Amino acid sequence: MAGLHVSVSFLVIVVGMMNLSLLSASQNGNNDNLRDACRVTRYRDLCIHSLSSFSHSAKQSPSRWARAGVSVTIGEAKRVAEYLVKVRKQGTMKGSRNRAALSDCIECFQDAIDNLHNSLGVLRKLSSKKFERQMSDVMTWMSSVLTDEDTCLDGFAGRKGKPVKLIRKQVMNVSYVTSNALALLNRLANAGAGSLNI
Repeated sequence: MAGLHVSVSFLVIVVGMMNLSLLSASQNGNNDNLRDACRVTRYRDLCIHSLSSFSHSAKQSPSRWARAGVSVTIGEAKRVAEYLVKVRKQGTMKGSRNRAALSDCIECFQDAIDNLHNSLGVLRKLSSKKFERQMSDVMTWMSSVLTDEDTCLDGFAGRKGKPVKLIRKQVMNVSYVTSNALALLNRLANAGAGSLNI
């Protein structure tokens, strides 16, 4: 009876190790897909970090990676927009020029978030028949998002102070995420409508 218990225990351990091995192989495949997707981006480490939670679902699909990039950008842009509104409410921004730049920046981010949502909406409904037109629209909106972020930064050019420095840092970070999303969209556009079946 003790021999049977040892054999069953050994079998459980072996099966558990096989499952861990399969899980590890699956995760390595997902990580390879993530690294491959992020290979086209300018800020690869940021891409890998921000999109790692999508590696299981996106796999090798350029359209899923593009949607993931835009989704992450939406989250980051909303976070920055909330921060900007908070700074305005707190009244920590000194000087009329800085306050005007902050108001302009908030408007830019509202516009950017609208364009990001438009982009994600189209990416969710991509079709092979309308692919080129849909991608053209998405690329236009996403380029506008980068322009909005740059416009926000331009408003604080040459300005000093801790609040300005923190705003610049936040906006720069979201612009890197946006740049990565654009790279993933270019990858999808280059892959063409045939990649929608992946």
